[in-house]
Formats: sequence, C-alpha cells, structure tokens
Amino acid sequence: MTVAAALLGLSAFGSGHADHLSSGGMFDPGSESAEASELADAAFGRNHDADVIVLYTAPPGRTVDDPEFSAAVVDSLNSLPREHPEQIARVNAAYWPTETGGFSSSAAATADRTRAFAAIALHGDNDTDMLRNYRAVADVFAIDGIDVQVAGLQPVAGALNDTIASDIERMELLAFPAVGVLLFFIFGGLVAASLPLIVGGLTVFGAFGIVRALTTVTEVNSFVSPVVSMIGLGLAIDYGLFIVSRFREELAEGYDTATAVRRTVTTAGRTVVFSATMIVASLGGLLLFPQGFLKSIAYGAMATVTMAALTAITILPAILAVLGPRVDAAGLKRFARTRTAEEVEAGFWGRSTRWVMRHPVAIAVPLLGLLVVLIFPIGNLAFGGFSEKYLPPDNPTRLAQAEFDSTFPLRKADPIELVFTGSDTFAIGGLVKEANRAPGLAQSFGVPSRAPSGEEVYRTSAVLTDSQDAGPTIEYLRSLPEPEGVRMLVGGVPALQHDSIDTLLTRMPLMIALVVLVTTVLMFLTFGSLVLPIKAALMSALGLGSTLGILTWIFIDGHGSGLLNFTPQPIQANILVVIMAVIYGLSTDYEVFLLSRMVEARARGASTTESVRIGTAHTGRIITAAALILLVVVGAFAFSDLVMMQYIAYGMIAALIIDATVLRMLLVPATMKLLGDDCWWAPPWMKRLQRKAGLAEPILDDEHPRNRDPVDLVATTPVTDPVTVQFPATPFGPAPKPPRRPRKPRLVDSDGETPTTPLGTGSAVVPNG
Repeated sequence: MTVAAALLGLSAFGSGHADHLSSGGMFDPGSESAEASELADAAFGRNHDADVIVLYTAPPGRTVDDPEFSAAVVDSLNSLPREHPEQIARVNAAYWPTETGGFSSSAAATADRTRAFAAIALHGDNDTDMLRNYRAVADVFAIDGIDVQVAGLQPVAGALNDTIASDIERMELLAFPAVGVLLFFIFGGLVAASLPLIVGGLTVFGAFGIVRALTTVTEVNSFVSPVVSMIGLGLAIDYGLFIVSRFREELAEGYDTATAVRRTVTTAGRTVVFSATMIVASLGGLLLFPQGFLKSIAYGAMATVTMAALTAITILPAILAVLGPRVDAAGLKRFARTRTAEEVEAGFWGRSTRWVMRHPVAIAVPLLGLLVVLIFPIGNLAFGGFSEKYLPPDNPTRLAQAEFDSTFPLRKADPIELVFTGSDTFAIGGLVKEANRAPGLAQSFGVPSRAPSGEEVYRTSAVLTDSQDAGPTIEYLRSLPEPEGVRMLVGGVPALQHDSIDTLLTRMPLMIALVVLVTTVLMFLTFGSLVLPIKAALMSALGLGSTLGILTWIFIDGHGSGLLNFTPQPIQANILVVIMAVIYGLSTDYEVFLLSRMVEARARGASTTESVRIGTAHTGRIITAAALILLVVVGAFAFSDLVMMQYIAYGMIAALIIDATVLRMLLVPATMKLLGDDCWWAPPWMKRLQRKAGLAEPILDDEHPRNRDPVDLVATTPVTDPVTVQFPATPFGPAPKPPRRPRKPRLVDSDGETPTTPLGTGSAVVPNG
C-alpha cells in the first residue's frame, strides 16, 4: 500500500509535466560554440531575432504595399505586444513600420513585393520559457482573408512538442487496450491479464512525476515523455508478465499461495531486479555525454526502469498473495490452464530447442550470415543535427520554414556566428576579412557590432549555403591564426551541431566499452560464468548492428519514405545514441530471463544440453509474449509524425523481432550446444568472488505440502538416448514415446551427456526426455 500510495502521489504531481519541458539540451555545453553563445548572450542579451517568423503573401494580382492589405497586417502586428504582453516582447523587424519594429526595409520583402515577413521576439531567457510562451500565443498570428505562415525556432519546437503529445495520447488510446486483449489470451483470464496492466499504468504515470521533479532542478527535453512512456509501459508489463507467469507455474506445481509467492519473488523477482539493474547500467552510459538532452533521457528512463522493477516485486506479489488461485478467475478454461513443468518441457519450445541443438552448425552459420547481411547498410550511416525536416513533409510549420528559407535565403534562422574579444579593432577587422574567404558561405560576414554594455565583445554572422555541411567552413574559421590580444570563437547553430556530433563520436567508444564491461560483470555475478556474459555481449552486438543497418536502409537510404511520410536524411545524432542504449539494454533483458532459467536448471544438476532445453522451454513462450507486448506498445509510436520517434519505434521493432526469434530461440541454443560445458567456465578466483558476493542462482528445495507426494520428474520421465532412440525426422515432431517398462533412471540427458552434479530426488525442473 505504501508503494502504491507513493506512485499515485507521483502521478498526481506529474500531471502537468509537459508544460515544464523544453526543446533545449541538444548541444555540448563545454564546446567552443557553446562558449561563444554564452559570451554573446551575456554581452548582447538573448538573441530573439528568429523566435517567430511570420510570412505574409499578398492575394493574386496585389502586392504587400496594397493599403488594405498592409493596414490589416500592421494592425495585427501592433496588437500582438499590447494584447499579449507576458508572452510577446516586441516586433523585432517588419517590412511595414510598426509600433515596436526595429526596422522597416525592402530586404524584408521579395523583389516583386508579393511576400513580406515580420520577425517577432518572445519573452524568456531559456528554451523552456520561450516555448511555453509561444504555445500560449500560437494561434494569434492568423489574419482573416490573408495567407499567413508561421515559422521560426519556437514554432518548429512547438510543432515537435505537439507531435510528441499526440504520440502519447495514441499510446494511451490504442496500446493499453491492445495489450489488455493480448494479455487476456496469454493468461486466459481477466484477473491475471489486468495485473501487468496495473503495474504498467502505475509505473508510467509515476514516472511522469519523476520527470516533473527533474524539471525543478535541470532542463528536461520534451522527448523524455515518449521515451519514458514507451520503455516504462513496455518493461513494466513485461516484468508483470514474468512475475504472474511464474506464480501461476508454482501454483500448477502444487504449492500453496504463500509458498508460491515466495518462490516467485525468489526466482522471477530476482531475475527482474538483475534485468532492471543491467538496463539501468546500459542507460547509464548516456550520462557520459555532456548534452542535457541525453542526461535528461538517462535520468528519466533509469528512474522508470527502476520503478517498473520495484512495482513488480512489491505491489504485484502483494496482490498475488491476496488473490491466490483466484488469479485465474474470470477466464476461459481453454486459455487459462497453466501447464506443469513436465508439460512445458515436452511442448513446442522444448522440442524445437532439442531440434536446434541436434543441428547447431546448420542453424548457427546461416543465421550469422543473415545478421551480417543486415549489418552491411550501416556503412551509409550518417549523423545529422536538429531541424524542421524531422517533421513530416506536409507539416504546415515545416512548409512555412522551407518557404521562408527559399524566399529569403539570406535571412535563415541558423547563421554561423563569430564572437570576438579584445580591444584591437584593426586586428578584428583583419580576421573578418580572412573569415570571408571560408568555403560554404552564402554571404560575407558583416562589420562586427560591439556589445551595448560597452564591453570589448564583438559579434558578426553570415548565412551558409548548406547548414548541414558546415564542417569545412568551421574548420577553416578555427584554423585562422589569432592576433595577439584577440580571441575569435566560432558559434551559431551549425557550429553547435558540429561540435555536438564530434563530442558524441569521441565519447561513444568509451560508452560502449563501459556499458559492456558493467553488464558483463553484473551477468557474471548473476550466473557465475565468464563465457555467458561474453556470449551475451556478442549476441547483443549482432542484434544492435543488424538494427542499425535496418534503420540506415530505411531512414538514410530512403526505402519506404513515401509510405512512412518522412524525408531521408542523416539520423539525429543524440537520438542514435539513445537507440543504442535502449536496444542494448532490452537485448540484455531478454538474455537475463533466458539464462536465468538455464542456470536454475544447471544448479539442480542438469547437463548443459538439458539446461539449455529446459531454460528455453520455460522462457520461450514468455519471452515471445513479452516481445509481442512491447511490439504493441512500440507500434503505437511507429505511426508518429515525428521521424525521430519513428527511429526509436522501428529500431525497437526490428530489434525485438531479431532478439526474440533469431537470437534467443535459435542462435543462443545452437551456440551454447557448440560450446558445451565451456559455457559455465570462469577462473576459480572469479567463482570464489561470486560465491562471496552471494548473488548466485538460488536452489529452491521442494516445499510441497506433506499430504501430496512430490513429483519426481527425473524418475517419472523416461530417459532417452539418441544412440538407441530414433527421433522423428520432422523438426518439431512429437516427443519420443516412453518404453512400456520404465527403466531405472540414468543420469544422462537427451543427448547422452552426464550431469556434472547429482540430481536431487525432488527435482521438478529437470526432466530427462
């Protein structure tokens, strides 16, 4: 009750979190360009030249000089600061004279006078305040009977935020009901199906409270909301699925409610905690980057994953303890019956795994070839900055920005800036002359203006021919020798994006190495093997590489751009790092659940082959169901109009399909069969370290009630030997029939291997056959 009350309180606190998010944090605050921006803002004040750009088009046959047309526009512009003084500061510039206009110039109109623009400044010294102010006045720029288009930095940011908000609403309207239906057929009952949804709902809405709390201490990017919603809902429901499934399995084995709850938390609950820890470790790699965007994503996602695990091992077991066998109430018998361990291991996943392990090379080699082929397109991977092109091609704000940039190419909102400090104006003038020789300039740098405060700080700017290809220009400018006593900093949006991408590329190898190291250590402490974590890392790398190859093929090479309604372009660099962290974390998540059941069987004395078969049989259906649930949640975001959200959605869809089928159910069993007992190897000193840590897989004793004889699956299941038993030729044919007269059990598995430790007489998880 305490945890539930805390989550409900967080949910209430986070109800208005969207109003406190921003579009900032995308750049490296320690870069030269960021220093130039800070220096210029301190000396000249925040630059509001391109907060809002309003483009006016005269009716056919008329011009912007028409008295009736110009009077309507001027009245509108003059009314904006008067009627909205808390949001709109002034009209910076316009073609027509206005009450607050900074200038009235022919440069603000086309040569034929059919179009003109006005630049409007908003109140606010940070991205959060300016975006909030723009959203409050987004609809006041329209004029009846006049073609008005609104562009600029804040309208683009507002359009992105609106798209994100609609994505979350779509998830709530579509994903929740769809997941509920899927859970009903997985569990066969309304009660059991509702439990993971309760965990998911509490987690997501509680996470919004944490996001709201973060906004009080740091700038939080609006992109956090969909990432938190997607990861939080998907993982929380998956964790709930694992816990409820294990509880029903323990009940099916004959344990009473209290014992079943305890055994569930000890096994599945332990795995949930380790899984969440490894995902948090993977997401924690984002903290290595200085960008506020990545830090806010990391804080929000890490808190969400932690909350999902906490809810799954506290609130859910409490509910199960109250429900007991009634967890299967309000269901259909056809779907609700929980199979025993013996039935599970003799089912589809057990038979398919046996078949895979009988043909490990024939399975592994083609699958590795397929994954390598999927990785090939990654050679075209390119990093991009932030722009309105991440909106759909038909989005009104994007169209307005494109129209303005093409009509007034020298008035673009993203010029490159030079900021000078020093008193030698002659030397500064010489630097500007040299700067004008830089490649890629659409115009020359103007005469630098001095700070109004009288400080010896000067600034000038110039528009680039292609802002997305600013590298050569920036490198040339930064290579210019500085005269003694004068310092020149290169800034502006193109330089900010260039420096941010450089920082990401520089620190990405460190992130990868650290995440792999941490997850490897955690998996070793969990499973007591050094080979299994290394194998898991390689599998995850294959899955991640394949996913990035697919994303490159779609979003950079442009396959399906018409169907998905996006413009092929480089992937936004920050989003790519998020995708890598999230997908690697999810890949590790499924690996942990799969290996935990294998190690559990191994701890009871099963051989390697039997451990793999038992673990895969018990988790195959659950991992598949968990992947389907996450696919449904992610699928709601696949319909997003925001291409950055599509990156994550389609990346996770591809990763889930590859992970839950190719890797976990086929390649992992084949690889472990080839490795044999080497799977469990670790140096003796590391084994001792793991034992001292006390994190090894627990071996649960048989705890059946005394009035019920324990089921000894070792004794009741016939032992098969591939040397003497002819298996069916079909891959997934029926299990071999037992001989008429049961033989005395031999400690061998289905492939003739001998367990390394004696099997317990009460083992209920190690059938030999």
